[in-house]
Amino acid sequence: MGHFILKRLGYGLLVLLGVIVVVFFLFNVLPGDPARMMLGQRADVASVIAINKDLGRDKPLPVQFLNYLNDLSPVSLHSAGDKNSFLFLDPAKYGKTVKLLSAGNMALVLKVPYLRRSYQSKRNVTEILAEGFVNTIILALVAMIFAIIVGIAMGIVCAVYRNRFIDRATLIFSVLGMSLPSFFVAILNAWIFAFVLVRFTGLNMTGSLFGVDDFGRGSYLELKNLILPALTLGIRPLAIIVELTRNSLLEVMTQDYIRTAKAKGLSKSRVILKHALKNALNPVVTAISGWLASLLAGAVFVEFVFDWKGIGVVIVNALDKYDFPVVMGAVLFISIILIIINLMVDILYGLLDPRIRLQ
Repeated sequence: MGHFILKRLGYGLLVLLGVIVVVFFLFNVLPGDPARMMLGQRADVASVIAINKDLGRDKPLPVQFLNYLNDLSPVSLHSAGDKNSFLFLDPAKYGKTVKLLSAGNMALVLKVPYLRRSYQSKRNVTEILAEGFVNTIILALVAMIFAIIVGIAMGIVCAVYRNRFIDRATLIFSVLGMSLPSFFVAILNAWIFAFVLVRFTGLNMTGSLFGVDDFGRGSYLELKNLILPALTLGIRPLAIIVELTRNSLLEVMTQDYIRTAKAKGLSKSRVILKHALKNALNPVVTAISGWLASLLAGAVFVEFVFDWKGIGVVIVNALDKYDFPVVMGAVLFISIILIIINLMVDILYGLLDPRIRLQ
């Protein structure tokens, strides 16, 4: 089992390294000068050169890449004296560090990965993402809980009333849920429930988890702003879960032990809920584990439409302002979450099914 985990961990690190390479070179060859974005189009040449030097963009691209890897790595090599070297350690950037080894003016240190500073706000990218991540994870979890509860319930109903009107209507809904783009569903939901039916729903078209009091008395929790974004984000996994629950339950219902349970005189609801559903949920659990990670990455358009202050809004605003460190940090952050969740699922499968360890 240890060899299996190490192999999966190695695959995850290779994927992460590939993402880092693609992200760095993609955003460093895009048109646009961050220095001019920070200073304005009337900035003089000397100021632009000074800003680019401060950002490290005056160095050759390979040296910039080594800088970037050294910043991201939790264990990195640094020089205590030469500020022009890519190995120079700046305490203002990295914060508290732990020296592991030292030789002369070189030191191997343990530190928190550094995602650089925002070009616009000068704030640490990690701080910016941490603020948005809380709202995004709340939105994703609520959307996933909604999709799981409603999706499994609808899947059971479709299996019980197979080929009847409710089954066919639900299947049509599932197909639409899987095919419609998230941004279109977000706009449609906002228009219907927060504009046309606003007198009945009382929902806002835009808004985040916390609102600001008009009289300057601070912020307050506004849970109703969570309803439409969570509903919109949960529609696609809901459609998948309905299909998987229905098809898996129909297959399980043909098994011998289900027929035995029916022959013993157990009620139909007891057979389904106590015996069939437990085994029918295996593919649903697989889908849930993958969709939770996907929701974190796919919330960008939904958050932007509803102005939900999460990582999605952070990414869109950063792209609009050519704030590359924020976008690069957000992409890496989401990639790490995806890799960790997939790694945990692989390890769980390896524990449940020993045959997978041999692959």
